[in-house]
Amino acid sequence: MVKKYDNEFKVMIVELLNSGIKTKQVSEDYSLSLSMVGRWKREYKLKSGDFSKKKELTIEAQELKTLRKELKNVTMERDILKKAVSIFSKSDL
Repeated sequence: MVKKYDNEFKVMIVELLNSGIKTKQVSEDYSLSLSMVGRWKREYKLKSGDFSKKKELTIEAQELKTLRKELKNVTMERDILKKAVSIFSKSDL
């Protein structure tokens, strides 16, 4: 089961790191993995201290995401139609 941590807890952990406490010590004290604590510290710097901000996508990235979703749907439809044609062509024989 994945445990979710709220933004205030993450900020508290990063502030402990910024106050000079070692990453290893913080991770042991709060039963967190070293990689998670390091990731929170990087995200804190990138998002100016706010973990609740979602990563904003560029226009190109949004368009690419939309096109990939559409391609996935069209590919699925094509595969379904291929199977249907195969089934109906076999029954005609």
